[in-house]
Amino acid sequence: MNQKKPIIISLNGKKIKISDIKKCSEIGKIFGLMFKSKEKANALLFEFSKPAKIAIHSLFVFFPFIALWLNDKNKVQEIKKITSFKLSIKPKNPFSKLIEIPLNSRYSSLIKGLS
Repeated sequence: MNQKKPIIISLNGKKIKISDIKKCSEIGKIFGLMFKSKEKANALLFEFSKPAKIAIHSLFVFFPFIALWLNDKNKVQEIKKITSFKLSIKPKNPFSKLIEIPLNSRYSSLIKGLS
């Protein structure tokens, strides 16, 4: 994982800025939030070179998180609360970016803004 850079997403016609987000490297995409502690975990940004429709999992993620699947214009296509140890979570449509936001105190105000 590398730089922390804010991203602005569009959800239901409103713009939401997500600060303190880490862009994942190729290796980081494999591990995501696995084995992280809830309060120390950062929001993660996964970017793909072309639209994908791959499943994610929450094996070895010991806390719930929000998954946001975005198109290439950062518009939220789908949002789900993911609980621990789910084998396969697949979005309905292809996506260009995925954001995983841990449900911890650092992101509590952001999570409220997503509802």
